[in-house]
Amino acid sequence: QVQLVESGGGLVQPGGSLRLSCAAPGFTLDYYAIGWFRQVPGKEREGVSCIGYSDGSTYYADSVKGRFTTSRDNAKNTVYLQLNSLKPEDTAVYYCAANLMRSTCPVGATPIQHEYAYWGQGTQVTVSS
Repeated sequence: QVQLVESGGGLVQPGGSLRLSCAAPGFTLDYYAIGWFRQVPGKEREGVSCIGYSDGSTYYADSVKGRFTTSRDNAKNTVYLQLNSLKPEDTAVYYCAANLMRSTCPVGATPIQHEYAYWGQGTQVTVSS
């Protein structure tokens, strides 16, 4: 079973920034769209972003558009999520996941969770003063 590994979470004040990383030891992320999701206890997991492989296509949830940016370094086999202008409502566990069914992100479409086969264990982001 492939396990992705997220890192970079932490405690940050409102307005601050964090950069999350998603690595895949022993597995290449090439050819797959990579999604970021987040979950707050008691709520459903929410699709935050997606980045394609072949065309660099991206998707962002309306709640993070203009503040979060996803990117990928194929040479390092790593995907990033830059979180800027953080708000308390961004507090959640953030997960990255690999979509084995797609290499691009559908335009304007929320990531479909059941398409993502490989997941990480998550990294906690807490935004609080």
